[in-house]
Amino acid sequence: MKNSILVLLLRSFAFLPLSLSRALGRSVGRIIYACKLTPVHIARINLRLCYPQLSETAIEELCKQRMLQLGQAFFETPRVWSSSTAWLKTKILSVEGMDLLQQSLADDPGTLLIIPHHGNWEVIGLWLSPQTKMTSLYEPPKIAPLGDWIKSSREKSGAKLVPTDVRGVAGLVKALKRGETTAILPDQQPGPNSGIVAPFMGVPVPTMTLVTNLLNRSGSRALLATALREPGGWRLHFLPVSQGLYSEDQFTAVSALNDDVAKIVALAPEQYQWEYKRFRVQPDGRKIYAKDP
Repeated sequence: MKNSILVLLLRSFAFLPLSLSRALGRSVGRIIYACKLTPVHIARINLRLCYPQLSETAIEELCKQRMLQLGQAFFETPRVWSSSTAWLKTKILSVEGMDLLQQSLADDPGTLLIIPHHGNWEVIGLWLSPQTKMTSLYEPPKIAPLGDWIKSSREKSGAKLVPTDVRGVAGLVKALKRGETTAILPDQQPGPNSGIVAPFMGVPVPTMTLVTNLLNRSGSRALLATALREPGGWRLHFLPVSQGLYSEDQFTAVSALNDDVAKIVALAPEQYQWEYKRFRVQPDGRKIYAKDP
């Protein structure tokens, strides 16, 4: 019952104008920050780790701004899932690096988009799927009705979804070799035997090896991508990756991957998902999120 109510609530947000949903999101974000809820606790710790040069005042301001962005993402994403491709196109304010994207899509084999948890990552795939054959990994959330909604949204825009297992990864390799496009969100905790430790903004963290494995097996080209939240819509950015990402040495490749994610973060630090426990597994066993002094 609780899950059904949550999904109904989210679906109701889909009827709100984008400007109103974002205004409500900012209000909720202020409440989250004022009440010092869990996302604030986690974001503050992550920001201190990644920006040791910043003063405590600057950290707090960035943490507050992040909560405003988090609230906006929560309220605007149901509209993104429910709207047509035509509506989404009207909300794309500009595309930086369009020449890089077009060149990559025109070349064989395919294109691997690296999309960190930054801005609104749902926008990238839904905007691009009608323009190119796209195959992506998909792991349904625990709430089944929500998973069905997300899946139907991505598929209606033209994307093909494959499971997050060996069979799905093989499907991605085949799709890339056929000249298709896929997208990976690279900054999440890898599964067992699916990552190695490398620094992210100076902090050691288990990092997925999936990206470098896909590139080495398919010979495809990679691009960084993000959809920055701007008044009235989103500004898309496509950036070249570091050459080290193509290295056959896994540590070199995943280190380059983390550096590339940091480049995206630098575009708008407040739009990065700092409330995610990225550093919960540390080589020395430290419990990063145990307390917030």
